[in-house]
Amino acid sequence: MMQGIMETVFDIFYLGFDLVIGIKMIRSSDRKSEFFLYGIMSVVLGAGDAFHLIPRSYALLTDGLAAHAAALGIGKLITSITMTLFYVILYAVYKKRYHVTDAKKTDMAVLVLAVLRIALCLFPQNEWTSADPSLTWGILRNIPFAILGILVLVLFYKKSRETNDTAFKWLWLTIVLSFAFYIPVVLFADAYPLVGILMIPKTCAYVLTIWIGYAAMKANYINIKWFYEIA
Repeated sequence: MMQGIMETVFDIFYLGFDLVIGIKMIRSSDRKSEFFLYGIMSVVLGAGDAFHLIPRSYALLTDGLAAHAAALGIGKLITSITMTLFYVILYAVYKKRYHVTDAKKTDMAVLVLAVLRIALCLFPQNEWTSADPSLTWGILRNIPFAILGILVLVLFYKKSRETNDTAFKWLWLTIVLSFAFYIPVVLFADAYPLVGILMIPKTCAYVLTIWIGYAAMKANYINIKWFYEIA
């Protein structure tokens, strides 16, 4: 019960943060700016994760995870798809922020990796609703996802340094951390349930990712406001 209470409190903060920040960015940004896309990305992240975290909290606070394997599995499926969309939108943020227009090969790579990831998630061999899903398929579907994440973080790493973009300087690191905490869960959580606790720092890494965009938007807004005040 204590685990359920602690996880539920944490999840409420996390989901609330994603949705509130995302909505604020959507409402406060020009629709043509990268911050508008960032707001959509934050809402997609929070809404998608809710499909897994809410049933999980309910299960922990009632009759346990085993009794809700189907709901939790479907929630994981939805989260897997929305997390893929998260990185596709983040790539769009990259293109918008750094005015990248000629990147046909990279565009195609992102599209192929995203479609492949989602397609692999939809195969029945994943056994999403089973209490003992396939580890092999868990690894397979995460290969294109990991490559997609690495591609996006490398792009942000290079461009943020080429353009001296201090606001997004450490975005790549939050992506590295999210995967560093996520991969052991995929590989070992079924055999060693305690490994699942790594999802907490993984979630914190995503909070930092969202915060970087929001802080950059606020700084941009303040600079524009300051410009008009002295003009």
